Amino acid sequence: MNILYISISGNTRGFVKKLAAFATEQHEKDASLPLVHLKEIHENSDFEKETKPFFVFVPTYLEGGNGIDSGDQEILTETMREYLEYQENHALCLGVVGSGNKNFNYQYCLTAKQYAEQFGFPMVEDYELRGTPTDVERIYHALVQRYRA
Repeated sequence: MNILYISISGNTRGFVKKLAAFATEQHEKDASLPLVHLKEIHENSDFEKETKPFFVFVPTYLEGGNGIDSGDQEILTETMREYLEYQENHALCLGVVGSGNKNFNYQYCLTAKQYAEQFGFPMVEDYELRGTPTDVERIYHALVQRYRA
């Protein structure tokens, strides 16, 4: 199961690494459960045509405002949007998982919501900041269910 992600502060990177470790543990118990393969996208990434289905993980960084009528402009994660646009990579995306800070109310996971709307794939799950072990387990199982569908 392939995961593309972008990480600015390290929270998303830390979460997907925990997710990959959890997947390995689950796969060792039940070989029918998929392993997780990670690919970080950043501003220096060489863009390439994706050939296998994947999920996207994005944090939320917005330019000020309240996320409703002002300040819903994505910043810092734009490279992932460009990667998804590159040679129609978004067509292989099975869904997006967003992270954010619940203190920001409507802006919580707004980047993931915007990706889902723009590209037409579902927002599969969300988690706050670095996530918890419960989030890792919940999100892994949600991804597996969608991956197998």
